[in-house]
Amino acid sequence: MKNKNKTLATWLAFAGGQLGLHRFYLYGWADLLAWVHPLVAAVGWWGVQRVRQYGQDDQLAWALVPLLGFTLAATALTAIYYGLMAPEKWNSQHNPAAAPDSAPGKTNWLTMAAIVCALLFGTIALMSSIVFSFQRYFEYQVEEARKISQPGS
Repeated sequence: MKNKNKTLATWLAFAGGQLGLHRFYLYGWADLLAWVHPLVAAVGWWGVQRVRQYGQDDQLAWALVPLLGFTLAATALTAIYYGLMAPEKWNSQHNPAAAPDSAPGKTNWLTMAAIVCALLFGTIALMSSIVFSFQRYFEYQVEEARKISQPGS
């Protein structure tokens, strides 16, 4: 069995997380969660497409767009988790035949760069998803209140 490199897994989680590339790398093609990642991301991208096509008043897009944002944030969090994992723990989980403190589980400056990028991008994706969801919800509530208060209009 080939050793799994922590830096590569961290970058795959950050850059290709929504496609499940990190899970395919670590667990192989039979991993069910690796196949779920692109499906959820595709549904989120469909929501973005609906916003572009029908505008921000499309209620289905309200539910779909945050799926993409939360998927991006979750994979960024996964990249942070992988990058900050102790080498001994990494090797025990992904490289059981390797020495506990061997090179595939070491944290280097490339790993730290992936962590910083994931932290920045993941925060933006999470906060944007929350803001979009709350904005759409409160605008909907205001519109419904307006309908109730002005029944003849």
